[in-house]
Amino acid sequence: MKNRFSLLLVTVLVSHLIMAQEHIVVSNPQTWSAQALVPYIGKTVIFDVPMVVTSNYGGLTISTRRLYTPTNQALPRSQEYNSIVSLNKAGEVTLNGVSDYHRCGEKIYNLKVHVNSASSVTWVSGEWRGNTRAELEAGIPDVGDYNLLVCTYNLENYFLYYSGHDKQRTKIIKAFTRINADIIGLVEVEEGNEGIKEIASYLNTTLPERAYKYCDNGGTSTYQTVAYIYDSKKVKPLGSIQYNNKRTQNRKKMLCFEELETGERFIFSVNHFKAKSGTGSGGNADLGDGQGSWNADRKEEAQSVVDNYRAWSKQIGETDILMMGDLNAYGKEDPITLLGSNGMIDLHRAFHADSSYSYQWSGRAGYLDHALCNSSMRPQITGMSAFHINSDESDNYTYDKSSDLTMFRSSDHDPVLVGLRLDGALTYDPTPKINTEDIIGGQTNRLTIRDAYKDGQKSFYAIYTTSGWQVERQEINNAYQSVEIPSEPGIYILYVYFDGQVYPHKFIVR
Repeated sequence: MKNRFSLLLVTVLVSHLIMAQEHIVVSNPQTWSAQALVPYIGKTVIFDVPMVVTSNYGGLTISTRRLYTPTNQALPRSQEYNSIVSLNKAGEVTLNGVSDYHRCGEKIYNLKVHVNSASSVTWVSGEWRGNTRAELEAGIPDVGDYNLLVCTYNLENYFLYYSGHDKQRTKIIKAFTRINADIIGLVEVEEGNEGIKEIASYLNTTLPERAYKYCDNGGTSTYQTVAYIYDSKKVKPLGSIQYNNKRTQNRKKMLCFEELETGERFIFSVNHFKAKSGTGSGGNADLGDGQGSWNADRKEEAQSVVDNYRAWSKQIGETDILMMGDLNAYGKEDPITLLGSNGMIDLHRAFHADSSYSYQWSGRAGYLDHALCNSSMRPQITGMSAFHINSDESDNYTYDKSSDLTMFRSSDHDPVLVGLRLDGALTYDPTPKINTEDIIGGQTNRLTIRDAYKDGQKSFYAIYTTSGWQVERQEINNAYQSVEIPSEPGIYILYVYFDGQVYPHKFIVR
C-alpha cells in the first residue's frame, strides 16, 4: 500500500512539472490571439515572448505588444484600420495576482501564469523590465544636439482656485524643472495671466539660472486657454500673440521668437483643438470610424491654422514654423492628414515612425499631442519625443486621488519636447527612392531603399499584406538599405517612414 501511494505521489509531481513547463508558442506577436490560450485552460504555462502591460486602469491587461489606437496607425475606414481593431481586441489578456505597481509599457520576460480562461490568467512568476519611473527620473528623452529646447504640455486643467491646486502645482513644477525647457507652450490653463504668472514664478525659484517670463494672455478671465512662457536669457518674442478664434476660442495662437545668440527666428504655434467628447451632428457626428465627435470642427481648425500662418508669415517675413499642442486627433485622422497635405511634417513619425505616443485611452496608445513643422524648419529640428511621465501611469496617482507629489501623473497627457538648432541657411528637399524593378517575377529575394537614412535621425520601413498584416518592420540604418522580401507569393505594400512622411510602394512576389 505504501509503494502504491509513493508511486501515485511521484506521478502527481511529474505531471505537475510537465504541466508547468508547457509553453505558449507565439510565432508572430503582431497577430497572436488570446484564443491560443484555450487548450491550456486550467494549466500553468510560460509565454515564449515577453508580454507587455497595455493597461493598468483598475487592474493589469497584457498583450504580446503595446496596443495602439487604430487611427494612430491607419487611415480611418481603411482595411488596415479594421485589421488593427480586430488584432487589438484579440490580443488582450487580464493578468491577475500582481500586487505591486507597474506602468504601461513594462515588459514581463519568462512570464509563467495559470490560465483561467482565454481572456484571464493569474501570475505565477516572471521578470519585469523597462519603462520604469527610475529610468525617466534619470533625464529627459534624447532630442539631439539642440541649442533651444521647446516643450508643450497639456496640464489637464490648471485651476488656481481648487482644493487640490497646491498638489497639482507641485507635481507640474517638478515636471517642468526636470524638462528645463527654453520655451514652453501651455495647454489647458484656466485663469488667464494669473495661472501663467504663477508657473513662471515657481520655475524661476526651482531653476534660478533661468529668467522665465510669460506673454500677456489677456487678463484674468476663467476661460481655458493656451499660453507661452520663455527664458528671457535665451529668446525674446517679436510683437504680440496672433489669435485665431476659429471654432474654439483662445486656443490657437502664434508668436514669433528670436534666439538672442544667433538672431535666428521661427514662428511657434500652440494649439488646442476641439475635444472628441460630446455629441455632434452632421459632419461632427461620431461616424464610428475612430475619430469621435466634432471631427469637422477639428478639420476646420487645422485649415484655419494653415491659412493664418500663410497670411501672417508674409507680413512678418518669417516662414519657419513649429506647430505644437493637443490637436485631439490621432496621427492618421483627417485633421492631421489635412495638415500634411498643406506641407506640415509630422515629427512623431519623422523620429519614431509608428511607435510614438503621448496619451492612453482604454489600453490604446497614440498621440493627440503633436509637433509638426514645415520643410524650411525641418532641418533645424534636432530631435523630438514625448516624455512618458503621465500616459503610462495609473490614474490612481493624480493629485486629486493620492498624496503622491512626484512629477509622475501630473497630467493625463505627456509633455512633448522638440530640440532646435536654428539656422536660416539650411534647405530641405529629400525623398527616398525604392528600387523594386527586379522583384516582379520573383527574380530576387531583396529590394533596396535608397536615400531614406540620415545620421542622428530615425527612419523605418514596414511591409504589410494587402489585408493589413504586418510581416516585417525594421529601422533603416544605411543609405542603401537592403530589404528581404516575404517568401510567400502575394501582393505586399512597403511603407517607408522618413522625415515625417510615409512613402508607400506596392510590389508583387510570385
